[in-house]
Amino acid sequence: MDEELESLRKKRLQELQQQAALQEDVQEEHQKQFEEQKKSVLRSILTNDARQRLGRIKIARPEVAEAVENQLILFVQSGQLKNQINDKQLQMLLKKIIPKKHEIKIKRG
Repeated sequence: MDEELESLRKKRLQELQQQAALQEDVQEEHQKQFEEQKKSVLRSILTNDARQRLGRIKIARPEVAEAVENQLILFVQSGQLKNQINDKQLQMLLKKIIPKKHEIKIKRG
């Protein structure tokens, strides 16, 4: 009886592990497809210079690059973007997204 119960438990655990692995694979595939679609949209709306700048920003500050990419995609989806974004326009967008640095001065008396 105990052996049967233990064998059922092992079998059920194995089934759950297989389901979890399958779900993880599906999720990874969806993420890859999403990233490919995102790259495709960005390729179509950014000039070469702007795309290169965004690539450099992605290396230095990935969270900022992600925010810019999401903002650009929202512009496309909402129909606000009619032409390609050039380097100057991307710089203006970056200035809006990147918070200004505050300089802190300590005076000693």
